[in-house]
Amino acid sequence: MSPTQLQSAISAIILAGGKSSRMGRDKALIPIQGVPMLQLVYEIAAGCADKVYIVTPWQESYQHLPLPNCEFIREVPLPGETGNHGPLVGFAQALTQIQTEWVLLLACDLPRLRIEVLQEWAKELDNVDDQAIATLVRSDQGWEPLCGFYRRCCLPQLMEFIQQGGRSFQEWLQQHPVQILPLIDMQMLFNCNTPQDLP
Repeated sequence: MSPTQLQSAISAIILAGGKSSRMGRDKALIPIQGVPMLQLVYEIAAGCADKVYIVTPWQESYQHLPLPNCEFIREVPLPGETGNHGPLVGFAQALTQIQTEWVLLLACDLPRLRIEVLQEWAKELDNVDDQAIATLVRSDQGWEPLCGFYRRCCLPQLMEFIQQGGRSFQEWLQQHPVQILPLIDMQMLFNCNTPQDLP
């Protein structure tokens, strides 16, 4: 499969809807080697997918960043909701906009992402079992849901889970077949939550 064919089959969603309360400031705008973290993740996603979407309640905060051909999806509260609904709902809201069979889902706070690893994973999507709704890395803590590939067709099951009050990626994924992605260096999935985490 040529890179063009590969890219046309994949969209990417970056989640930038967290409150960054433990960090004390917006994680997406923290510079890593001079580049805001969201821009860094966007550039890697754009190297793996034809179209990149950023889902966030506050897109005005990021419109000044150089994110060519990026499309913002405004994350909105669910009916009757007051608190933060978490990344699963943001993913579901963005997934309704996706046209490709596969979507690469990434958190905005992954400073050690490696594009060559994501591209290798993407090349294997044709070999993923037909029953699997996603292909993700599995660690000792469970699935790593915010750096991996999901099939668009998982949306109905995802919406049903959310409508029943589900908010946990782990609980949702436990209900469906998921194929394991190989990853030698788990440091690639390191995410920044506190000032002490910054590289």
